[in-house]
Amino acid sequence: MWKFMKRLIFILVITNILFVIFGIFFNPPITWTQLGSVFKYGKLQRDYVSYDDMGSNIKKAVIASEDQAFFDHKGFDYKAIEKAMKKNDKKGKVVRGGSTISQQTAKNVFLWQGRSWIRKGFEAVYTFTIEKIWGKDIILERYLNVIEMGQGVFGVEAAAQYYYKKPAKDLTKSEAAWIAAILPNPKKYDPKNPSAYLNKKHSWIMRQMNNIVLK
Repeated sequence: MWKFMKRLIFILVITNILFVIFGIFFNPPITWTQLGSVFKYGKLQRDYVSYDDMGSNIKKAVIASEDQAFFDHKGFDYKAIEKAMKKNDKKGKVVRGGSTISQQTAKNVFLWQGRSWIRKGFEAVYTFTIEKIWGKDIILERYLNVIEMGQGVFGVEAAAQYYYKKPAKDLTKSEAAWIAAILPNPKKYDPKNPSAYLNKKHSWIMRQMNNIVLK
């Protein structure tokens, strides 16, 4: 039994190492979240594009919305985590997350959705690993290609086509901000029918985009 367990652990470790190396060169064939979408919505709308073909507006909009310290941290933004914990404690429930784009990429590429400590532990390991091996451009490219941006819609290219009938690289600053505004709850919000909250968030992202410098 122990010999079998050691062999199984060895196989899992090697498989994960190969998966991380594979991710340097390719977007994931499918993710657990995308697979779940197929079963739930009966569709998977996505179109992986290269980092250069995404355009600068959507990159700036998503960074402004989700992780303004992306280029400065090493996978974890401890100030954001502390701020989120204080706000959640004050509200008595989880109303704000402190996850970075790197952490979200680790979760969306390699893992499943949920808030269990086991998943968070794996997320931390993958986050540390891809920060060391992939680097910022690859992490951002993978994130922008796999992130859920609507019911069955994944990635910025598919989102641009779904909401605005154009490639991601041609999105205006305002259009990019609208797409970013629906994160992290794209199943709830619709940029074509924005709530008062979404209008406010869109305006905030537009202002914050002026402070984002792509590296």
